[in-house]
Amino acid sequence: MERLGLFLCTGCEIGKAVDTGGFEKLAKKAGATVYAAHPCLCSPEGLATIEKAIADGTVDRFLIAACSPNAKPLEFRYHPTKVAVERASLREQVAWTHKHGDEDTQLLAEDLLRMGLARVSKLHLSKPPSEAIDRTVLVVGGGAAGLNAAKAAADMGHPVVLVEAGERLGGHLATVKTVTPECPPYETPHANRIADLIGSVERNPRIRVLKQAMTKAIDGQPGQFSVTVAGAAGEETFKAGAIVQATGAKPYEAAKLAHLGYGVSPDVVTSGELEVMLSERKVLCPRTKATPRRIVFVQCAGSRDKDHLPYCSADCCATTLRQLAAIHELHPDSECVVVYRDMRTPGQLEHFYKGVQERTGSLFTRGVVKQVQVDGRLEVRVTESLLGDDLTLEADLVVLGVGMVPHSADGEKIRQHLDAKVRSEKGDSEVQRKQAAQLAEELKGYEGTEILHLGYRQGPDLPVLSNGYPDSHYICFPYETRRTGIYAAGCLRAPMDAAQAVEDGWGAALKAVQCIAALTRGEAVHPRAGDVSIADFFMQRCTQCKRCTEECPFGTLNEDEKGTPQYNPLRCRRCGICLGSCPERIISFPEYSVDAVASMVKVIEVPEEDEEKPRMLAFLCENDALPALDELASRRVEWNPWIRIIPVRCLGAVNIVWIADSLSRGIDGVLLLGCKRGDDYQCHYMRGSELANTRMTNVKETLDRLKLESDRVRIVELGRDEFGRIPEIFQEFAGTIERVGPNPYKGL
Repeated sequence: MERLGLFLCTGCEIGKAVDTGGFEKLAKKAGATVYAAHPCLCSPEGLATIEKAIADGTVDRFLIAACSPNAKPLEFRYHPTKVAVERASLREQVAWTHKHGDEDTQLLAEDLLRMGLARVSKLHLSKPPSEAIDRTVLVVGGGAAGLNAAKAAADMGHPVVLVEAGERLGGHLATVKTVTPECPPYETPHANRIADLIGSVERNPRIRVLKQAMTKAIDGQPGQFSVTVAGAAGEETFKAGAIVQATGAKPYEAAKLAHLGYGVSPDVVTSGELEVMLSERKVLCPRTKATPRRIVFVQCAGSRDKDHLPYCSADCCATTLRQLAAIHELHPDSECVVVYRDMRTPGQLEHFYKGVQERTGSLFTRGVVKQVQVDGRLEVRVTESLLGDDLTLEADLVVLGVGMVPHSADGEKIRQHLDAKVRSEKGDSEVQRKQAAQLAEELKGYEGTEILHLGYRQGPDLPVLSNGYPDSHYICFPYETRRTGIYAAGCLRAPMDAAQAVEDGWGAALKAVQCIAALTRGEAVHPRAGDVSIADFFMQRCTQCKRCTEECPFGTLNEDEKGTPQYNPLRCRRCGICLGSCPERIISFPEYSVDAVASMVKVIEVPEEDEEKPRMLAFLCENDALPALDELASRRVEWNPWIRIIPVRCLGAVNIVWIADSLSRGIDGVLLLGCKRGDDYQCHYMRGSELANTRMTNVKETLDRLKLESDRVRIVELGRDEFGRIPEIFQEFAGTIERVGPNPYKGL
C-alpha cells in the first residue's frame, strides 16, 4: 500500500503569504496519510521529521512543499530507489512573487500542492543498478590529444587501449622541431618534447598501443562497448567503458586556392610544406632551388571565408610566428612579410608575437590578399591594408597559412548511404525501390568515410555539423558528443593549437573516467547527472512508427528487423524526448511519465467563466526556463497569478496529449518556455526545442479538432539570463487569452 506524505515549510515568507490552516485537509483529500508543517524544513530539526517518517515506514513517497527544486539539493536529497519525492515551489512561485494574503495567491498555492501530490502519487521507485561496467578507456588517435588522454586515463587507474592508424604516434606534432612557447620565456619557440610523451605512453603498463590499426566495429553501449579492431596482426575484440576520439585534423585542400597561386606556381606552398623544409633545415624556392630573399605569408588562406572554411582555424597565426622564428635562425638575410586579417595570439602568445615582430627582417601588415599573380616573380596583391591604398608585394616564396579540417566522418555521405540502405531494405513500393536504386547508383564506389563504425541506428559515427566538427552542447559541455560515453578531443573537436590539444586530451579523459564512474553507480551523465531512472517501454502497444528512434538526439534506440525500438539504457541521457515523441504514450520513466504529468493537469482548479479568473498553464524546461524563473523570484518580481507552472525535462519531452488534456479541461491557454534553438542553440538536449517547434504543427491540428483558437498555445524560447522577460511574456499571453475569450470547454 502506498504511503503518501506532505511536508510543508512555512518559513521564507510562505506562512505569511498564504493561510496554511487548510493544507492538511487538502493533503488528506489528495490521499496523503502523513502531514507535517515546520517553520524551517531544511533545518536539522525539519529534516529529522522527514527522516523519521521514512525510517518508521509511514511514508514511501512524499511532497516537499517549500523552495524550488533547484534550491537545497543536498538537504532534500533522497535516493530514488528507496523513496519517491516531488517538490512544490511555494517559496519562488508563491511567497516571493505574489501578493501576501490575496485570494489568487491562496488559490495558486493550493493548486501547486494538489499538482505536486497528484504527481508524486504516480511515481515509481527506480531500480538499483545491475549492469556490469568495463573500466577500459578506448582512445582513437595517437596525436597530442590522444596521447594525453591515454596517459591521463591510465594515471587515474584505468586500462587504456590506444588505436593509431599510422605507423607512429605523435600525429602532426611529431613532424615539427619546435613548438610555440607554453611557459616562460614566451619570446622564443620551445623544443618539441612529443618524443618524451610518446615514450611515457609506450612504457605505461596500463596502456596498450595498437599502431597501423583501425576500429572495424563498435557495438553495444557505454560501459559495455564491444570494440573490434583490425590491425597488422589481424582482428581482435575487447570491451570498453568509454571512448575518446582524438583523430585530429588535416590541412584544407590548397588546390582549391588557385587564386592564391597554389598549383599555378611551385613557389606557392602551404605552411605544412614549409614545415618539411624547416625539418630539413633548408628553405628553398622549389622552382629555382635558391634561398628566397623575400617570403610572404598569407594568413587565413581559405579560412574565415564563406566560399571555403567559414571559421578561424586557431593555430595558423601561432604556426606562422613559429616558422618565422625558425627562418630567421636558418636564413637571417631573408625578409619575411606577414599579411593578416587579425593576428590572433591570445594569452601569453602575445609575448611570442612581440618577440618575433621585433626581429630584424619581420614585417607585419593587416590586409586581405585578393590574388597572387604568377608572372616571373610572384606578386601578392593586398587590399584593405593598414598601409593605406591597395598594394602589391613581390615575393620569391609565398606561404599559405591554410586552415584545418577535422578528420571526422563525412556526415552527409553517410546519411545518403544509410538512406539508400534503408530504402532498399524497407521499401514496400515500386517508387521506394526506384528511389533506393537511384541513390545507390549515385553512391556507387562508396568506400565509407567511417572512423568509429558504431552499430547505431542513426549512423556509424559521431553526428557532425556542416563544418565537420562533432555536434555537441559546446558551451556548457565541450567534450560531450551526441553519443553518450564517446568524447571528442583535440582538433577533431574544434580548431586549436598543440597546447590546447594537450589540455583537451586531459579534459576528455576526465569525462570518460567520470562517465565510467557514473555508469558504475547506475547514474546518467550530463545534463541529468546522477539520475538513476531507466525508461520503460510498453511494447505491446508499439506501432513501430520510429519516432523515438529517429528523434532521440543521442542514438539511444536501435531497431530490430521489424522496426521495433531496442532501448539501450546506458546510452540514455534521460531527456524524455522519446516520451514526448510517442503518439501511443508507451514510454515512461519512474518519476516522469505521461500519466504523472497528466494527473497534475487534471487536479488544477479551473474557475467558472463568470469568475473572470482565467487559468493558464506553463511548461518550463528545467535547464533554462525554470532557473530563469527562480532567478526572477529571488529578485521579488511579481508575475501573473493565474499561471500554473509544470517543470519538464525539456520542451522536446512535452507530449502533446498534455496540451490536449489541458484545453479539454477548460484551461484557457498553454505556454511552453524552453531553451533557444538554431546555430547557436542552448538546448541541453541538442534538438529538444527544435522538435517542440516542429510538433506545434500537430498541436494546431489538435486545436482545430477541438474548435479552439491557435493563439491559445504558444512556444517561447528563453535563455537562462533572460529572466527579466518572463513577467512580460506571462502578461502578454494573458492579454492574448483575454482577447480570444474563455475556453468554451470550461465547466464541461
